[in-house]
Amino acid sequence: MNAIDAAALGVPETFNVATYFVDRNVIVGRGSRVAIECGDRRITYEQLLNKVNRFGSALRRLGVRPEERVLLLLFDGPEFAYSFFGAIKAGAVPVPLNTLWKPPDYEHVIRDSRASVLVVSSELLPSIEAVPTDARRWLRHIIVVGSADSTHTHTVFGVLLSQGSADLDAEPTSRDAPAFWLYSSGSTGAPKGCVHLQHDMVVCAKLFAEGVLDVRETDRTFSVAKLFFAYGLGNALYFPFSVGATTILWPGPPTPQNVYSVIETHRPTLFYSVPTGYSMLLAHEKSDVGNDFDLSSIRLAVSAGEALPASLYERFKQRFGLDIIDGIGSTEALHMFISNRPDAIRPGSSGRIVKGYDARILDDSGHAVPPNEIGNLWIKGDSVCAGYWNQHEKTKSTIEGHWIRTGDKYTQDEDGFYWYAGRTDDMLKVGGQWVSPIEVESALVAHPSVLECGVIGREDRDGLVKPVAFVVPKNGVAGTPELANELQQFVRDRLAEYKRPRSVEFLQDLPKTATGKIQRFRLRALAKP
Repeated sequence: MNAIDAAALGVPETFNVATYFVDRNVIVGRGSRVAIECGDRRITYEQLLNKVNRFGSALRRLGVRPEERVLLLLFDGPEFAYSFFGAIKAGAVPVPLNTLWKPPDYEHVIRDSRASVLVVSSELLPSIEAVPTDARRWLRHIIVVGSADSTHTHTVFGVLLSQGSADLDAEPTSRDAPAFWLYSSGSTGAPKGCVHLQHDMVVCAKLFAEGVLDVRETDRTFSVAKLFFAYGLGNALYFPFSVGATTILWPGPPTPQNVYSVIETHRPTLFYSVPTGYSMLLAHEKSDVGNDFDLSSIRLAVSAGEALPASLYERFKQRFGLDIIDGIGSTEALHMFISNRPDAIRPGSSGRIVKGYDARILDDSGHAVPPNEIGNLWIKGDSVCAGYWNQHEKTKSTIEGHWIRTGDKYTQDEDGFYWYAGRTDDMLKVGGQWVSPIEVESALVAHPSVLECGVIGREDRDGLVKPVAFVVPKNGVAGTPELANELQQFVRDRLAEYKRPRSVEFLQDLPKTATGKIQRFRLRALAKP
């Protein structure tokens, strides 16, 4: 199968992607259609265009130049869409940030990106104000969405929009110019910026959303994965906008009760989550005996972020009568490049290659492996990022010509289905998000009772990976349940909640190589239930 590039999909050489996903819907007569539902708010495509233009023109009034970075630390809501596409239309480069991070993560990204503007939800402002002042010296403007009670030193989002113009000429960017960045966690824990181009979202929308999911104008989408994820950004923003559909945004935590409530209230037709999310939904029973939650509006459920165990697929289908389309994508490739199809589902597999992408499975010497043998997965497609910002060597070791090394081990069967076989490094996928064992270990050894530690992943009863820490206490310190709980909280206070070890086990010493490296494979053997 040959990869399809943006030009072949009709993307012109001079191209600003905001006009494709926002302006075009109004031009073709969809202006009165609802683009966004968020609680009681209903935003039409015409209103969306107005706010996008106001935000983009306001950025220009602030002196933001083409390709300057604009950080978005926002909960899901209309303001994310206004900021994201408004920045792109003005020629700036929006950079969505994980709302679950801690101040050190934001400090790294602020320093790394040298962004001039930050748009932040008011509830998250304290995390930014905790970043050292010297790290924020490039930030000329902090724009706050929500309560303005303590923002006398910052710009209020609504005020900024009122100062903008409802008319905005799009910056005449190239289809190969930077459009936005997404930060992806690395094996050392330091996030790295994937530079995505103006054409990348169109490629994903055409090849996966329209080609695999058959997203339609009448669809209503709801994604449990948030907009700052590459997965959620497609699911809940540019996929529905590509055909004039409606996206249902939920800014709150994706607890099972909240998710069921949104589904029953807003009646989505397309539902996106991660395997951990589906597991949590299955574990939650309705209080009314004999009744169950009403998911009848959903025509198709989609999963990504980590491999979906066949048992989870079967249990979900048995309870709700719904198929789950599982697949694999990455922040580097923006969205899915291998996926099951509504009419071709093999539970437990990642599916087949999405038309328009190429895949190959190679051994460590770069030779193709036979069917059913494990190798390294490489992908080719025109949605792959241009590279990592400020990471020259990492870019060269990951992207070779048109091909990108995914870091995943896979097999392919005789029918063309791909089966996940693990990682080529020690990274863990937990609840759809990357966790670096090294980062968690670094947090744990900062505790005064910890001599050394090792972190690995252990599968739970649903076959989903969760972090487990093996800790060697310092001399004279007892490895008690109380200390285990204290260490979990210690990590929680320093890292994002999803990185917390789900259990802490104590050892007298860690298994190591002759050169002193932790033998994680032996820890994994210890961690087997």
